[in-house]
Amino acid sequence: MRNRSLPWQRLWPSNLTDKQPAYTNKMRQDAMLIFQAGIEAADPYQAVKRNLLLNDNQIEISLDPDNPIKKRTGKWKKIHLISFGKAACLMAKAAQEIIPAEMLAEKGIAVTNYENEVAVNHFDVYAAGHPLPDLAGLNAAKIIAAKVQKAQQNELVLVLISGGGSALIPYPVSGISLDEKITTTELLLASGATINQINCVRKHLSKLKGGGLARMTAPAGLHALILSDVLGDDLSAIASGPTVPDETTFSDAIAILQSRQIWQKLPKNVQNVLEKGALHKTPETPNADDPAFDHVSHTLIGSNSISVKAIVAAAKNLNYDALLYSNQLCGEAKHEAEKLALYTKELISQGIDKPVAILAGGETTVSLKGQGRGGRNQEMALAFTIAAQIHQLPNCWVFLSGGTDGRDGPTDAAGGLVDPGTYHRIIEAKLNPIDSLADNDSYTSLKAANDLLETGATGTNVADLQVLLIYP
Repeated sequence: MRNRSLPWQRLWPSNLTDKQPAYTNKMRQDAMLIFQAGIEAADPYQAVKRNLLLNDNQIEISLDPDNPIKKRTGKWKKIHLISFGKAACLMAKAAQEIIPAEMLAEKGIAVTNYENEVAVNHFDVYAAGHPLPDLAGLNAAKIIAAKVQKAQQNELVLVLISGGGSALIPYPVSGISLDEKITTTELLLASGATINQINCVRKHLSKLKGGGLARMTAPAGLHALILSDVLGDDLSAIASGPTVPDETTFSDAIAILQSRQIWQKLPKNVQNVLEKGALHKTPETPNADDPAFDHVSHTLIGSNSISVKAIVAAAKNLNYDALLYSNQLCGEAKHEAEKLALYTKELISQGIDKPVAILAGGETTVSLKGQGRGGRNQEMALAFTIAAQIHQLPNCWVFLSGGTDGRDGPTDAAGGLVDPGTYHRIIEAKLNPIDSLADNDSYTSLKAANDLLETGATGTNVADLQVLLIYP
């Protein structure tokens, strides 16, 4: 990614204005540079290059990026390449540059979202829907399933996984339709369910997720290079864990849906599938004792925590005192925004003598109650603007909250980049920030203030990053 022009660089002039202090303009620039550093640290192309090598005509796969001695090697007869997620094309490009064409069983398969679709040599590339699955994703999932089931003993299926993979390759279990699975996903998203809760349900409605892909691949070997978009880097949660054991159950999925008060709203067929599973009338997802995992291994090659370290270093390089607020920020976006504003006010009241960067990474949630547009990062940015106004935060701050994939919710923005003037610019546009937040309409207000963070698709996805800069 370092060699590519970054879309937001072209947006700087429109994001800067003579109507605010010069230090605010500089802070907005700095916030974007810091955010950029976090995205670069999750560059999927470079991550694959670091962990997949060709040595003496033999493939070497790193098992631990921090320990170069730990590797998986083998003289596999053929290698089958599968890549899915928002970074699928960049990861596929790196892999095909390393693995000689004669080692490949056939052309690889890459499935990504529409924004990140690009041609890759020796790959068939499919674009599909995200965050809600679509028919294109279903067709691609069926192609993946057919491909891996052809793999033989002494062959390797190399799977390249990145964030968004769960929605991009939907393959509903028998008894439910894609539309019914989409309805279930929509209900979960609107309920404010966590990513782990959503994935638990997805696993039990899917043929590929929750270890299903590994089960299909046996007896061939399987290795997954994984770019994590999940806090804590639980491999079973990333893309709903298609290549790793699943310790959750059908009963767990039902409990989640009931606790979110959406069980009665589910399609009847979805209820039937989950209830049959809970009664052991259909097989559970494979756990760690399943023989499907006898020849399976994994490498975590990028994550939100790695990107958080990068933004801390970038802030220091720009001469800010860097404070790590949280490397696992979660909770309701608007509530977390207010907590952050209060934390900042207290910090300022104690006295600061140089610029400070308060940094975080994670993935908040939004409980949809209104009819507006936005995403968790835009909602957090708008909520911070409101909290700064209500709690009278001194006018010496800039706040950025952005999704590293470049897309926040069902919008074309990555998040928001706000400052003390944002609230008043929204008012000048004849909008009410508080009403907008209540209607989950952060996109409209931030757009009116010219404070949307618009990066375009970045080609990676390691959850979200927050950058709050304050001046003395």
